[in-house]
Amino acid sequence: MRVPYLKMQGTGNQILVVDQRATNRAPPRPDKLRELGDEVSGPGFDQLLWIGPTTDEACVASYRVFNADGTEVEQCGNGVRCVARFLADHDGSAQEFVLESLAGHIEARIEPDGLVAVSMGNPEFDTSRVEIHVLGERFDISVVSMGNPHCVLQVADVSSVRVGDLGPAIEHHESFPQLTNVGFMAIKDRQNIDLRVHERGVGETRACGTGACAAVVAGQRMGLLEENVNVQLPGGQVMVSWRGDESPVWLTGNAELISEGTMDLED
Repeated sequence: MRVPYLKMQGTGNQILVVDQRATNRAPPRPDKLRELGDEVSGPGFDQLLWIGPTTDEACVASYRVFNADGTEVEQCGNGVRCVARFLADHDGSAQEFVLESLAGHIEARIEPDGLVAVSMGNPEFDTSRVEIHVLGERFDISVVSMGNPHCVLQVADVSSVRVGDLGPAIEHHESFPQLTNVGFMAIKDRQNIDLRVHERGVGETRACGTGACAAVVAGQRMGLLEENVNVQLPGGQVMVSWRGDESPVWLTGNAELISEGTMDLED
């Protein structure tokens, strides 16, 4: 069966958006997801966002998030912006709505300049900071959940960080039985940071929306960042806003169409 998709990008992350609200079709199996995520055997993607119906009257749709390795994850900030852009463009003139995800309800709005803002929910803290030892070194790490788990390390310069070594070592550290995403943050001033992210089960990516949110939250809790912060990632820039306490974190950035196509899924 041929199923249509949109290939989009948010801050350099390649997102495959598949709308199955009408059919409520189940997502592909992990082996099929891996095939589709490979640009040789499929359209290729960093994350696939599978849109389905919702029974919640407050929401216009639900979505699930799958990495290219076939694993399902709780949230994807760059991906949900692409879903919001798709729904706004294809479902009429609504510019603000609520979506249902494994991480809870997500508010979305299309800004006048065309950027997409999404409410990523309230950050959660099992413990604010931990000390771990990996690869013979000691690190003080901020721990934040943005619907999915994150560790944030403050570094002097992201260009010199050994993300390929430290990322997997921290991801699989015994302190994180569910594994974790790892962000490497360099603070330029109180309103600007540089960030590289090793994503759980994926490796370093060009951008990570929830990682950007986690980094800003961590920096604010350390007293180093303001309420609104520009986050520069390898794939581009996003804006993260957080008022602290019980407020949700807002993520604003682009969501752009790359191409459209169809893919073969089993009946």
